[in-house]
Amino acid sequence: MSAFLLTTIVISLSGVMAPGPITAAALAAGAKARHAGAMIAIGHAAVEFPLIAVLVAGVGPMLQSHGFRIAIGFGGGVFLLWMAAQLLLGARTTTAGSRLSPQRRPFATGVVLTGANPYFLVWWATVGLTLTNEAVGFGIGALLLFAMVHWLCDLGWLEFLSLVGNKGAGLFGDRSQRAVSAVCGAALLGFGAKFIYDAGAGAAMMRW
Repeated sequence: MSAFLLTTIVISLSGVMAPGPITAAALAAGAKARHAGAMIAIGHAAVEFPLIAVLVAGVGPMLQSHGFRIAIGFGGGVFLLWMAAQLLLGARTTTAGSRLSPQRRPFATGVVLTGANPYFLVWWATVGLTLTNEAVGFGIGALLLFAMVHWLCDLGWLEFLSLVGNKGAGLFGDRSQRAVSAVCGAALLGFGAKFIYDAGAGAAMMRW
């Protein structure tokens, strides 16, 4: 059991520390709110915990279907492009450009960026499913512990990122906040374009 938990921590950290939309969102939100990362992590959990329950129920194969991943990719990509636009517009002033931008609604950001990320779903349909099945083999208590340990890794990293963003903004003032918004907005723009490109490539392959 202890070896399994150690494996969970290592794999979870390797996943959460990989650069992605939530990474950029946590940095951007942290520039405005010191503990925004915790709220993003809670929003992330609002999607992740039910997903674990769904995997236990045996719905993992649906997440692996090409059609499902393509739909999520297109939808997630469009949303990321919109969010990037809000951050880039917000970079022109000292306030974020939209009520739904990462800086204004970190919990909602965590929910949407998690659910709209096809790579998150692929991870859970493969690596996450393997870990979940192993946890189930130890019993319901182990499953709950696995879910909590995995989420604590998310929480720790996202909170760290928001603290970094906040510290930088505090040291350099409004100009730093605008710079963080611009950089993170550009990152989300790139991720959004990649999501849409990958979804389009997947759709083209299905036609052949």
